[in-house]
Amino acid sequence: MRKSIEIIVDVLSNSIVNTITGDVFDTEILRIGTSDYPQLKHGWNFDWIGETKHAEVYKLTVANNYSIIQGLISLNDNENHIAISLIENARFNIGKHKVYEGVAGNLFAFACKSSFDRGYKGYVAFYAKSNLIEHYQKTLGAKRVGNSQLMILDNTVAQSLLQQYFSK
Repeated sequence: MRKSIEIIVDVLSNSIVNTITGDVFDTEILRIGTSDYPQLKHGWNFDWIGETKHAEVYKLTVANNYSIIQGLISLNDNENHIAISLIENARFNIGKHKVYEGVAGNLFAFACKSSFDRGYKGYVAFYAKSNLIEHYQKTLGAKRVGNSQLMILDNTVAQSLLQQYFSK
């Protein structure tokens, strides 16, 4: 079953920002392991443990604080591009009273980095919810394929995200 992405990209920055204090925190993205499973059982919209059976699942954390997951992304290697299956902010990073902004941008940039690392020139594909297609076009520079819900991040967009997030 194809899943559509419905995460809001609130801000593009090379870190995450505490919405209350304005403090900026460096992030790290790590592949999830079985030690993360207890955190994934409750409070998420998707079955992330099940997702590990057919995709690479990564967590975004504040650097040196790996126990609190800020967001998750599921990637599939499609031999010439990376496909994002799922992407989700932690519940406390959603909505008007979120703790951190910038989580989604970090995760999309990581997908582009994974594509470059595998020799796919940054190409990333995902299916967007219909009501968010324009949002992804404006915030990420994603391109819509025809009239479908399929979106791509091409080489130019990927290079820009990579430079913004991984050039520290």
